[in-house]
Amino acid sequence: MKRYSVRPDIPKKAHAELAAHPEIVRSLLFHRGITTAEAAEKFLHPVFEDNHDPFSLAGMDAAVKRIFDAVQNSEKIIIYSDYDADGIPGAVILHDFFRKIGYGNFENYIPHRVLEGFGLNVEAIDAFAAGGAKLIITVDCGTANLAEAEKIKDHGIDLIVIDHHEPVIENGKEILPHALAVLNHKKENCGYPESVLSASGVSFKLVQAFLKTHGKEFGVAAGWEKWLLDMVAVAAVADMVPLAGENRILARYGLTVLRKSPRPGLQRLLSVIRVDQKHITEDDIGFMIAPRINAASRMGDPEDAFFMLVEKDAAKAAAYAEHLNKVNDERKVLVATMVKEMKKAWQKVDPEKKRRVLTLGNPDWRPSLLGIAASSLADDHAGPIFLWGRGEGKNLKGSCRANGAADVVALMRECADCFEESGGHAASGGFSVKFDAVADLADRLEAAHEKLGANVEEKETLADAKLSIDEVTRELAGMIADLAPFGMANPKPLFVFENVTPVAVSIFGKKKDHLRLDFAQSNGRKISAIAFFKKPEDFSAKLGPGEKVTLLANVEKSHFLGREEIRLRIVDIC
Repeated sequence: MKRYSVRPDIPKKAHAELAAHPEIVRSLLFHRGITTAEAAEKFLHPVFEDNHDPFSLAGMDAAVKRIFDAVQNSEKIIIYSDYDADGIPGAVILHDFFRKIGYGNFENYIPHRVLEGFGLNVEAIDAFAAGGAKLIITVDCGTANLAEAEKIKDHGIDLIVIDHHEPVIENGKEILPHALAVLNHKKENCGYPESVLSASGVSFKLVQAFLKTHGKEFGVAAGWEKWLLDMVAVAAVADMVPLAGENRILARYGLTVLRKSPRPGLQRLLSVIRVDQKHITEDDIGFMIAPRINAASRMGDPEDAFFMLVEKDAAKAAAYAEHLNKVNDERKVLVATMVKEMKKAWQKVDPEKKRRVLTLGNPDWRPSLLGIAASSLADDHAGPIFLWGRGEGKNLKGSCRANGAADVVALMRECADCFEESGGHAASGGFSVKFDAVADLADRLEAAHEKLGANVEEKETLADAKLSIDEVTRELAGMIADLAPFGMANPKPLFVFENVTPVAVSIFGKKKDHLRLDFAQSNGRKISAIAFFKKPEDFSAKLGPGEKVTLLANVEKSHFLGREEIRLRIVDIC
């Protein structure tokens, strides 16, 4: 059971400033840093025109000019994107943009996750040069590819980097790749007001900048670029960027576009996974859409996901969608097997669970699935998790996750001599470990963690308010929905229901692996509380009809199979 407490009442001044809103909304706004009426209006009713000037991002002028020149001169352009649910949507954005302006001399290239790995690679660059490429645009990679950028320069090819990964730091100095423009708000002196966009978000800003300057020349109607926001929303949720500020604007409008997106592959995928397109939420992206996009690269060819999103032929697009759903099911089975093996290995190497960094490896584990496995293990381990397996060519590759307990990039920098390659964000990353460093890797990471002084103490969960079952209404669910989309920097409101008594406890689903508790309201209506992939024994409380429990839960609207239901999503039970 999570330790929890309830947030205190907000100050009188905040109540007065936010008086136009119901009391529960005032509290939710205040605890998200929104303390004025003006800020509340912008948060609850974001206006697209409040997004930032794309030309404030350093390098944007040069990037727009180079792309314009390439189009005018019919030069071959390569769009080189990462294979995940940020890189692929970003590639789709640029693909759709070039199609819209009537330019066809470009090629989308997505490296194979296992055979080529993350980022630019020399073999592909040589092939681009042989094919006459004059401009390479990376999406969600490139910032750390210093040697590869030099190779591109040697071939006489220009490079534009679209990325949001941290730059390389050597001796306290930032080192950027040799490129015509590095569009990355994480670099020093980038000029951009915020530094939290996804790579797809940066791709959108590039398109926005180009059309702002040249849209009329190519006959593109003002505002057309908003149709690309469906991909920005997918990437923002999938890559877990903070959903605040400009990201909130882009994601909110992106969800609106997703709900009416004409992409036939996306429509077929939603039909297969039984998601109502008219009511898509960020949860549908995070738990249903993004895993299937990522399954393409984890289980085979990442281009399957790309073509599912760009293909105009309904039959071909549907085939891609159905294939992605199939390989995602196969991926689930493989991950479940791996996690079982990992838990057994964990018990052997750290039976008392004293290690702050969990480091496990097995040559039989598929590197492309280790990130998902690490996330699964995070439920049982508060500290960083490093997992490795053997890829093609006998390379030892891995993934790491931290859940906010530490900065995995900082940990890997501290053990830099252990890795052939490493990179990522504070909460997640990837690496290739040296053969002669494998035996000592766990101890080295543990020592690095101790040196950096990261805190892995279990944090107390803060609930937003105490509620009764009777207070769970359509009106409350509507007020909460106004605060969406939820995610990083804007968590779902969490409520405590103390000493509530279910009238029924059941499990449901094809595999009987989901839990439902039913509660009766005083007006005779039933409110259900559900937990996916949980059973009664997964909670410390005794669950049964008539047994009092305390519930930590979110209030949500479900539109499963077209039927609206106000329900609770269980976070914990005690």
